[in-house]
Amino acid sequence: MHTYRSHTCGALTAANVGETVRLSGWVHRKRDHGGVLFVDLRDHYGMTQIVADEDSPALEVLDRLRVESVVTIDGEVKQRAEGTVNSNLSTGEIEVFARSITVQSRADELPLPVAGEQEYPEEIRLKYRFLDLRRETMHRNIVLRSQVISSLRRRMTDQGFLEYQTPILTASSPEGARDFLVPSRLHAGKFYALPQAPQMFKQMLMVSGFDRYFQIAPCFRDEDLRADRSLEFYQLDFEMSYVTQEDVFQALEPVLAGVFEEFSNGFSVTPAGTFPRIPYAECMLKYGSDKPDLRNPLIISDVTDHFKQSGFGLFEKIVVGGGKVRVIPAPNTADKSRKFFDDMNNWARGEGFAGLGYVTRKGGEFGGPIAKNHGTEGMEKLYNELGLGPDDGLFFAAGKEKDAAKLAGAARTRVGELLDLIEQGCFKFCWIVDFPMFEYDEELKKVDFSHNPFSMPQCEMDALESMDPLDILAWQYDIVCNGYELSSGAIRNHRPDIMYKAFEIAGYSQEEVDANFSGMINAFKFGAPPHGGSAPGIDRIVMLLAGEQAIREVIAFPMNQKGEDLMMQAPTVVSPKQLRELHIRTIEPPKADPAKQVRTDNIGD
Repeated sequence: MHTYRSHTCGALTAANVGETVRLSGWVHRKRDHGGVLFVDLRDHYGMTQIVADEDSPALEVLDRLRVESVVTIDGEVKQRAEGTVNSNLSTGEIEVFARSITVQSRADELPLPVAGEQEYPEEIRLKYRFLDLRRETMHRNIVLRSQVISSLRRRMTDQGFLEYQTPILTASSPEGARDFLVPSRLHAGKFYALPQAPQMFKQMLMVSGFDRYFQIAPCFRDEDLRADRSLEFYQLDFEMSYVTQEDVFQALEPVLAGVFEEFSNGFSVTPAGTFPRIPYAECMLKYGSDKPDLRNPLIISDVTDHFKQSGFGLFEKIVVGGGKVRVIPAPNTADKSRKFFDDMNNWARGEGFAGLGYVTRKGGEFGGPIAKNHGTEGMEKLYNELGLGPDDGLFFAAGKEKDAAKLAGAARTRVGELLDLIEQGCFKFCWIVDFPMFEYDEELKKVDFSHNPFSMPQCEMDALESMDPLDILAWQYDIVCNGYELSSGAIRNHRPDIMYKAFEIAGYSQEEVDANFSGMINAFKFGAPPHGGSAPGIDRIVMLLAGEQAIREVIAFPMNQKGEDLMMQAPTVVSPKQLRELHIRTIEPPKADPAKQVRTDNIGD
């Protein structure tokens, strides 16, 4: 027999009754039934119930052991007594009577329980992540992640994509988020950068003649963390030559729809070939976001024209000043109290907005200051245009166009949640297309790129030479699922002349382009095929499939919100010797003057 096990803890069934077996695993739970000890023995594959009574040499040893100790059990497989079968376990029909035990490792007292799914502070969970990962949900999430990645690989290779690796140590880029820098020992004063994405390398693979590339690519961005963002992450990075935007869609939709169908656990999935394509401008109007959750049926409308000459002076002033008025319906809210609407207004203020106006309607009767000032006739006209009913409320977001859109989008989500309108049990995909190539930067008072500077403008050079830059659209696209952006992508600008012109409009000289993007621009000068691609985020895909709200729940060893690895104590101080070898010295941040510090010990007294 094998030194540690003849079977795993998830393998034994009624067909094994009468066999002598050897199992190894962690002591998951113990239950003392007066002279008979029941132990759940757990390994990666499952759980088996071990029984030790006064006739078992293992009883005394098991009784003294703490849970999570590792043991090897030799014993006999027995049928469980009638009425004690556990249908929730694959091994629930049997139990193993322990004939002998070997203790492989004794566990100390646990800082957090493994059995059960109790909520525990994140600090403790991350510090003892190796214990947290033993818990059922976390273990299942990490297994799911592996299965999803294997499925993605298989689906990509089935479409003729080949997996290539791109460098981890590369050059810093002036575009995008902040780089992680790596000092060079061999080249004093110079630094490598960890890749924010393999963007330039994958484009140069296309220039090198490799037609369909992909990899499960590690990426690094030194930016603020949040629930769906980490300092390091993985993406399904891919690129294709001689393709249009539609070709990219046809390649990616079957991969994502297929993976979600495979692991959806019964949820419906938007079928491949039917992902809606929503232009960016329409998306911002109807949903107030370029990451719309299509499970929410509420649609935002622009009612600015209704308030150009209105009795409601506040909205009229906003409209005359060039602002917008957007509305979010609140269907069937006749039974809601005034407090429901006031709470929404207070919520908006808490989010940093001036407020969220509203109109109530019960049995056809309008209520609220906006309705009173705008008049019954005006409200009837507005409601008829929107197709609203006699018991539907309405929320108003007014201000500069971007501010009104942002508030309306956030309010749409909140109203949908509060009224329980979000469709459950589904994954709804869509493409966001026709992003603007440029935008006006109010702070810098100049035109700049709005999305990806390396995208091909629609109508190419003609657009750059003849159109208002703010009207130019790009072959850029995002894919969104249930309100989460899974990836951005584009048909790339593969022509140096068009690239120079695009950067010129954004205020960059040809010399600056050559200096900052020399590798790619030089490659394009020697014949580059039209190409495009995308890069769906692995972490967000798994997060959605696992039904989690944060990507830390689907990453084996994540950092906390401060970018710290509490288990390995990273980042850490390095020795002076290491710094000398790298030709660098650190600068301590300035210490706060105690005399100028604000006292916080009496706040709340």
